[in-house]
Amino acid sequence: MKQFMDENFMLDSEEAQVLYHQHAAKMPIIDYHCHLIPKMIADNYQFRDLTEIWLGGDHYKWRAMRGNGIDEGYITGNKPDYEKFEKWAETVPYTMRNPLYHWVHLELRKIFGIDKILKPETAREIYDECTAKLQTEEFRAQNIMKKCKVEVVCTTDDPADTLEYHQQIKDNPFGVQVLPTWRPDKAMAIENAKAYNEYLAGLEKAANVSITSFSDLMKALRVRQDFFESLGCKLSDHGLETFYAEDYTQAEIEAIFDKVRSGKEATQEELMKFRSAMLFEFAVMDFEKDWTQQFHVGAIRNCNTKMFEKLGPDTGYDAIHDVKMAAAGHKLLNKLAYNNTLTKTILYNLNPGDNEVLTTMAYTFNDGTVAGKMQFGSGWWFLDQEVGMVNQMNSLSVLGLLSRFVGMLTDSRSFLSYPRHEYFRRILCNLIGEDIKKGKLPRSEMAFIGQMVEDISYNNAKNFFKF
Repeated sequence: MKQFMDENFMLDSEEAQVLYHQHAAKMPIIDYHCHLIPKMIADNYQFRDLTEIWLGGDHYKWRAMRGNGIDEGYITGNKPDYEKFEKWAETVPYTMRNPLYHWVHLELRKIFGIDKILKPETAREIYDECTAKLQTEEFRAQNIMKKCKVEVVCTTDDPADTLEYHQQIKDNPFGVQVLPTWRPDKAMAIENAKAYNEYLAGLEKAANVSITSFSDLMKALRVRQDFFESLGCKLSDHGLETFYAEDYTQAEIEAIFDKVRSGKEATQEELMKFRSAMLFEFAVMDFEKDWTQQFHVGAIRNCNTKMFEKLGPDTGYDAIHDVKMAAAGHKLLNKLAYNNTLTKTILYNLNPGDNEVLTTMAYTFNDGTVAGKMQFGSGWWFLDQEVGMVNQMNSLSVLGLLSRFVGMLTDSRSFLSYPRHEYFRRILCNLIGEDIKKGKLPRSEMAFIGQMVEDISYNNAKNFFKF
């Protein structure tokens, strides 16, 4: 009888166990998309207690606690840290069958060496033991990363960011590459003229370029892109409701920019044209740098107005959008391909109904120049769980090449999230192992299949991004 989270956790066949223990488990981690705070890495931050490292900024846990009837004061409020942790421990038993239940116990076991079940009865003991460990050198930010065999981390950074902490890390290496990722969403966000002009003031300062025209904007962005490249940037990322691919002329875009720069609000038609132009320009810039572009598509954000006004963005009030994206996505990629400016690309969806849409979209634009040039990305956000990962890999398998998949990323703000790579690898090995067990894949090709697992776990990402 299997026990909870034993060495063969989620591995339901001997074939899966061989693939995981002999191939996947030994591979280092490349976390090519996350939201860690670079300053915390550069400063080798020491967390004050388990509440700070586990509950600070983690909207997955916040949503679960709210769903369990926990008062907001214990979530984002000013209640004492241990009282917040008590409320989390009270919630954990009710997260059974939610991926949080697995993640919590993987993190306790793999990072803190604790194999107890978190519940109200064990809360004090676990909190005290973990908090004591967090006061030691072994559990400072950089050492947690090394403990988890992390080789590369790519943070998420705005073009106007100084990247001073990336420079600090580069000047003081600690064994993990920490690279910036170009996230230029704000440079196309003209829906609020005042906020946009405030943003441009910061971009002007960062680039040392006066921005009075659209051509000035593009000049400033290229200056900043060069700077990102100097610190090792190899990827861009775009958080979008959908793809934008409206027809426009250069004169229209220049006029729209001038209008917004003067403080006037753009119309909805102007907004869509400007977004379309910027998305195309960003893609061309990525092609010129030989960067990989990532499109995270399908979130509807800040849906709870009352709580958005109270707490701001990224606090657990976003959801899955159902906007149509096939026509615009194909139109954008087709324009880039036709002009020979389509760089390596990863497409991520938040609506599970778009799995096949994005897989076929990606594979329509492979051109034979790079293996897996167009990628259907790992299960993202609400799909970052067993069913979501299995469905993503099944869609990729039947409509593309799972063997060329660049694998898992955390997309996390937490230094404790690296066991999610193990979670993914166990799911991957179980999926493939089941096919071998059923005779759907040849047992005689176990050596190749083992190599494929190693590639998806690590090698494909290392080679694809040229780390």
